[in-house]
Parts: sequence; structure tokens; C-alpha cells
Amino acid sequence: MPADVPAEESRRTPLSRGRVLRAAVAFADGAGIEALSMRRLAQELGVVPMALYKHVANKEELLDGMVEAVVAGLDPHVPGADWKSAVRRRILGARDALVRHAWAAQVIRSRTSPTPAVLAYLDSVIGMFRAGGFSLDLTHHAMHALGSRVLGLTEELFDAPPSPGPRATATASVSAPAADPAQTAAREAMALRYPHVTELAGAVAHDRSSVVGGRGCDDRFEFEFALDLLLDGFERLHGQGWTSAPRP
Repeated sequence: MPADVPAEESRRTPLSRGRVLRAAVAFADGAGIEALSMRRLAQELGVVPMALYKHVANKEELLDGMVEAVVAGLDPHVPGADWKSAVRRRILGARDALVRHAWAAQVIRSRTSPTPAVLAYLDSVIGMFRAGGFSLDLTHHAMHALGSRVLGLTEELFDAPPSPGPRATATASVSAPAADPAQTAAREAMALRYPHVTELAGAVAHDRSSVVGGRGCDDRFEFEFALDLLLDGFERLHGQGWTSAPRP
């Protein structure tokens, strides 16, 4: 049997919404979300573009469906875990998914409203706090404090530029060994003008393979550090019976 027969058989498989979304996710994983279009996706599936519109109305609905596919595939809550372990596992599971699907963070941020799968995910996290005995008041403020981190995202102080620019050059000058006299001079100038930034940038390194969405200093250790600070704080407030209402 020729090697291309399985591919041909796959192309003859009836088109469905699930197949369209799986193909879109796989395409974005490999080529990036910027390269995805209805025409390119149709080519991947071996169909005419109009065939896709029977399953997704437009590209925005396609992107919503891709988010749904990623979020719906997250590991479910394991019954019996305490609230803190359950919330931590849930959020880190979401973050691992964003690392695997590098495009997903950008698409999730671009949505104007949460998809049903995202709402179900948020509902599960809220339920973990409530099952742990948290009041609605503290749960409300805990979710605000977590913010986008609850979905595995991190809002950095500055977004990393998509291509080399003045700030990227400046950052490189304080965080990487100088390769020529011009870089040495730039690094020394930065050190004189911004000594604390230079000291900090030169003292730490980050695992770029664990960055979500290519948006800067967001490796797993930093994410877990901030998440654990928040969870420890929630635990302390819960133990104190904290309320946002003014006390008499």
C-alpha cells in the first residue's frame, strides 16, 4: 500500500467541528497562530474553504473553539484533595497547557468574553475554594487577586517586544556577556544609569522553554513563587475569618 494512502483516507474522513478544531490547534502549534487562516486550514484538511463554514461561522468562532478545545482538555479536579492543593494543581495544569500550546495565551487574551469551557473551568476553581470553607466574600477577592493567573497567565511589568528593538537591545546589554566593544560600552552605560536594574538582570537567568506566550520573564519557578504567595495569603485570611466588610 502506498505510503500516502493513510493521508488520503484521512482526507476522506467526513468533516466535523471536532476535526476542524483539532486540525486548527495542531496547525497553530506547528506554524503559529499568525499563520492560521480559513484558507490555510482548508488546505490542511484537503477541503475547499467553504466546507469549513458549515462547522465554524468565521475565524473568530474558530478561535473560540480552539480555546474551548485546549481548556476542555485540562486535567479535571481530583476528588478528596484539600482546597489549596486542588487549586494549585488546577492552575498549574492550565499553565502547562499554555506552554504546550504557545499561541493559546495570545488568543485567550484576545477574547471579549469567556467561552463555555473557560466558564466551566472558572466555576471549578471557585468551587474548590467554596468546598474548602471559604466565604463568598473571600472567594470573590481571591479570584480577583489571582486575576489572569487563574488561567495560567502572567501579566508582566513589560511585554517582551516581538522583534529586537531599543528595549530588547538594552535588556541584552545588561543580561548577556558583551560580544564587542560597542556592547561593552552600552552595558557600562546602563550600569551607571540604572545600577539596580543591571544588578538584578545580571544575577538571574530564566528558562525560556517554559515561557507562556513569549511575553518575557515568566518561567515556571516565578509563576509558582507568585501563586504560592497568593495561596498562602488566602489560607491565612481564611483561618482568621477575614471579611472585607468594615469591622465595628
